[in-house]
Amino acid sequence: MQRFILCSILILLLGCFAQNLYAAGETIYEIKVIGAENIDPELVTSALSIRVGDSLDSEAVAKSIRSLYRMGIFSDIQIETEPYRTGVTLLVKVQENPVVSSIEYIGFKTIKKERIDELVSVRVGSYWSEGVKNQLLRTLKNEYASKGFSNAEIQIFESHGAKNKIGLKVQVDEGKRVSIKQITFVGNNYFDGKTLQKKMKTKTSSFLRSGRLEQEKFDADLQTLTAFYKKNGFIDVVIGPYEIQPLNDKAIEIVINIYEGTKYNFGGINIEGNEFFPIEELKEAFTMKIGEPFDQEIFDNEMRIIYGKYFDEGFIYASIVPEYVKEGDQLIVNIKINENNRARIRQIHITGNRRTKDKVIRRQLEVSPGDYFRQNKVIRTQQNIYNLGFFEQDIRLDYTPVNSEGDIDLQFDVMDRASGTANGGVGYNSQDKFVGQLSVAQNNLFGNNWSTNLTWEFGGNTQTFEFAFTNPNLMDTDILLGTNIYYTKKTWSSFHYEIFTRGAGLRVGQTVPWIDKTRAVIGYSLYSKKYRITNMDAIMADSSSNANLIELNKLSWRYTSATSLTISRDTRDNVFFPTKGSQFVIFSEIAGGMFGGDFDYFKQIAQVNWYMDTWEKLILRTKWRFGYVTAYGRSKDAPPDEKFYLGGTGADGIRGFPDSSIGPSGGGTRAIIFSTELGYPLGSDQIIAVAFFDAGNSYNKMRDFNFLNFKKGTGLGIRIRSPFGLIGFDYAYNINDGGWEPHLQFGTTF
Repeated sequence: MQRFILCSILILLLGCFAQNLYAAGETIYEIKVIGAENIDPELVTSALSIRVGDSLDSEAVAKSIRSLYRMGIFSDIQIETEPYRTGVTLLVKVQENPVVSSIEYIGFKTIKKERIDELVSVRVGSYWSEGVKNQLLRTLKNEYASKGFSNAEIQIFESHGAKNKIGLKVQVDEGKRVSIKQITFVGNNYFDGKTLQKKMKTKTSSFLRSGRLEQEKFDADLQTLTAFYKKNGFIDVVIGPYEIQPLNDKAIEIVINIYEGTKYNFGGINIEGNEFFPIEELKEAFTMKIGEPFDQEIFDNEMRIIYGKYFDEGFIYASIVPEYVKEGDQLIVNIKINENNRARIRQIHITGNRRTKDKVIRRQLEVSPGDYFRQNKVIRTQQNIYNLGFFEQDIRLDYTPVNSEGDIDLQFDVMDRASGTANGGVGYNSQDKFVGQLSVAQNNLFGNNWSTNLTWEFGGNTQTFEFAFTNPNLMDTDILLGTNIYYTKKTWSSFHYEIFTRGAGLRVGQTVPWIDKTRAVIGYSLYSKKYRITNMDAIMADSSSNANLIELNKLSWRYTSATSLTISRDTRDNVFFPTKGSQFVIFSEIAGGMFGGDFDYFKQIAQVNWYMDTWEKLILRTKWRFGYVTAYGRSKDAPPDEKFYLGGTGADGIRGFPDSSIGPSGGGTRAIIFSTELGYPLGSDQIIAVAFFDAGNSYNKMRDFNFLNFKKGTGLGIRIRSPFGLIGFDYAYNINDGGWEPHLQFGTTF
């Protein structure tokens, strides 16, 4: 009998299973939405993961329900089926949240209506739910607390109407502004209250402080205290609970309970499960010495190094779990590693680029299909893509496992930003006084990473017309091809002459494959120049220094034929606001000789910039620049305009001095510049505040070189990255002679 009952139950269960299996595969003939009042039923069906004609699938039904709930419109959702022909009709039964028909704020004096509209998202027409209500209350209470009204009481009254509409009245009793008069710690034995309170940003009221309780800041303080204890060996510490006790109607006391636990000293590291890395290599990452207090912050940073080592070798599924073994006051850490499969990259997808061609982005990839996933190379790829200047800074990375071996598809999602500009502007510098610029530029012509610009610069001492074009990847190779045509008139008022220049140049470059981030560019320029002295008496007063200029003044147009070699290496992480890396450039130019022309000279410039992240977001930027020019062959002296005139802004700038005011009369043939800046971003990398120090000088002979005779300037400035390029303003103090000098600049020497 018992066996008969068991068999009957088994047959019944199998029958139910078979029936459900059959139902799950039935065809959906129709989808009906039931209960929709204020929402179009078609919007409901569009959010479903199943369509008419699909086979009924329980996973798709569950996914559809989750999608509908995420809309925030419904309080209840049920999906049922009804037999229809040889399939089913899908019944989507929804219960809508009420729609806000009106909202009124009562008693709000400290928080104005405009501020409320900024803070809350509830509007007439919004869907109302318990979650939305709680969020509204939290937002308003936090705002009141930030203004010192931590006792404010807020109530929401609901009035239900026809067609599932609801009217809201939000009423507040603000009470009186309260301040923190005392912060008391209970249970702290190792650290006194004064030490703990220094770690907090929440402070008691004083003559200079309001003593407001801001909940978000206070919550962060509790986490800061926890981290402080754990940094000193108290890994079991518990900060809280806390109590807010009113002292009177305007003052409160905060009482924070602390459980310190035992102070542990580091007892050693044991590692097991590692196969790819030798245990000695992994242990090198841990720097704490046995017997010293266990520092949780240091240990967590060192664990990130271990994770980074594995991620850089493709072990993205690695499990690295530390287990703490407590023996008295000794803390021994056992690290258990499960390396799992090493992930290879199968495909790389680029999305979001509407203007830029895929091939331009793919040239920036440091990884390729078939490679093992390496986190450091993926991060460098993101930096390379951003440094193109065509996309917003948030370049999102995602990966999808594609097989049981753990291989992945990578996806880089970018967002276009404007790469072309048409602008004009007016600036001021001490050399040219007021200057202006009109230009049309496109840095991503036809989405090919071609750059072209047409520029007209004008001012009291300068007139420049230039057209330039650069293709950094000629015929989809690593060969750079560039050209420019220009005409310039420049008056050197401090040196009593002016020069007219017209010419063109051609550049061909190639990346250096055996040196990372390095490019060599060969250039050729052919241009003619005419010199005219504007104050002969001043020139003749120092005729020995200006003999070459006096001779050139007698001649008409003179031609220069020059070839150059530029070797550059750029490892900056962000070309707009570097935080680490370096930039190194060596420029060598030889004119005349076998290349013809009327001038024979050799010129060399070397410059190196370093960037270092120092503290918080403060970035140290340092530059050394060396210049040298000399005549040879038929020429007795280098052309005056090829010499070095230091001061002001630009490549040869020393802030605190007028432009081109430093150096021997007639220009120097040797120059050295040192400059350092501390930069701090005020808003991403769009607005940067800087403090700077510049020093340098120009000479004609090396025996005149003397560090003690450097011209020095220091001051403060700001950089704004605008649609018209980088704009900077500096206010510098002349350390040598005293006095302040303003500088307005476009672009930057850093």
